[in-house]
Amino acid sequence: MAAGSAWAQKVEVVTAEGVYFPGVADSNSPIHWAKGKRYVFNSDGLPIRSEGVELSGMRYARAAHLLDSAVSPWWLESTYQDDDGTIYGWYHHEIYSYCAMDGDRYIGVPVIGAVISKDNGHTFRDLGIVLSDGYEPNCEAKNGYFAGGHGDFSVIVDKEKKNLYFFFSVYGGPATEQGVAVARMAIADRDNPVGTVWKYRDEKWESPGISGKVSPIFTVRTPWESANADAFWGPSVHYNRELGEFVMLLNHACCEPDWPAEGIYVSFNGDLENPKGWGAPDRIIEGGGWYPMAVGLAAGDTDKTAGARARFFAGSDSHWELIFRKGQTGVLPLPFRQSRKK
Repeated sequence: MAAGSAWAQKVEVVTAEGVYFPGVADSNSPIHWAKGKRYVFNSDGLPIRSEGVELSGMRYARAAHLLDSAVSPWWLESTYQDDDGTIYGWYHHEIYSYCAMDGDRYIGVPVIGAVISKDNGHTFRDLGIVLSDGYEPNCEAKNGYFAGGHGDFSVIVDKEKKNLYFFFSVYGGPATEQGVAVARMAIADRDNPVGTVWKYRDEKWESPGISGKVSPIFTVRTPWESANADAFWGPSVHYNRELGEFVMLLNHACCEPDWPAEGIYVSFNGDLENPKGWGAPDRIIEGGGWYPMAVGLAAGDTDKTAGARARFFAGSDSHWELIFRKGQTGVLPLPFRQSRKK
């Protein structure tokens, strides 16, 4: 199957020696650099920070603490680093109090919040919830995990460093609003984010981050409340220098409960301000695991920047590289499956 064929672009998946993050990654895993080292956060209900120069040598895994906050569990899914070293982060938090327990599992409602760290990610201070869906939870939802909400996301700054863009999964509300949506916040508002994040709706950036409606970039084919949900989710976005484009990797769940992975998909866009500029997702991996993420290999590269070559992670594991260039691509079957958030 062609990847980005309408743009004469190609991303090829090639096998490589295995690289593993120290922590369990049940979400996107943000990365930043400080004092010549990479720092990565892996989350499975609590972020774990590790450090190292090479991705194959990440060490010293320690929990990152959220000070003076009752938010738990929390998954740190994206970060932005200021020039002075301040780390701004955004987390996925699941609220379980809305619905009664279904057998041995609660179904929850995720929301997205903001944090800040002045000590290189050892500790964070909670800045509050910035994205939620505003709909009553659907406690009869049959997807196996969520009764609605916003979550499973990434955040990236535009080329001009004017706005931060949130690409997030929408699990509730009418089917016309479910899927992968986008919101943005002026970078000048990063210290006071509550009430300053605006969702894209009807070709405008005017829908409130809290309880506002959305116009998805990629709308579900079968809504999440169905047992056979068919939808893209879990977007991970980076800027690719080789292409001069932003690249989005996506999970595709289909068509049974518990989100079986039909494939990993890719989409391209040169302008974050134009949500309609994202191309139709093309499959690059058949099957595969959850939380696909590209990590650049050059010094200074992170999960938000890459060149012609990048490591491809699915959760905590990488056995592959992504090669970005012009042309066509084929499908690489991957037989494994990963666990979902519990």
